[in-house]
Amino acid sequence: MTIEILTFSEISSGKMYELLQLRNEVFIVEQNCVYQDIDNKDQKALHILGWKNDILVGYARCFKPEDYFKEAAIGRVLIRENFRKFGYGKQLVRAAIQAIEGRFKTTKIKISAQTYLTDFYNEFGFKEYGEPYLEDEIPHIAMIRY
Repeated sequence: MTIEILTFSEISSGKMYELLQLRNEVFIVEQNCVYQDIDNKDQKALHILGWKNDILVGYARCFKPEDYFKEAAIGRVLIRENFRKFGYGKQLVRAAIQAIEGRFKTTKIKISAQTYLTDFYNEFGFKEYGEPYLEDEIPHIAMIRY
């Protein structure tokens, strides 16, 4: 997978369409969750796009401290369903962490993780923080990496 890191203003309309389509495919259709994906936060985000043979297979967005949480943040992490068995999720999260550390000069990162993924995020140094909660009717937990 080839990683591309872009600010909102650097994303072409074609790539924006692809990433919004993929976010809707995973978070709204696959997870059967009706929610407002286009949330006026993309403009502040750093967008991590993962490409395999010109197909957008992975995506995440990152925020500097105070733009989403008090800490830097990673969100909307996803891998296209038929590409999940190749380790691209790990590659994508590593790229997001490196982008935050390199561009925002911080190692403290907060995520709102779906609870079934806590072991996955533990591998990157994220630790559960607080109690689980429902976000859009899906169990989540806050996790922080120092």
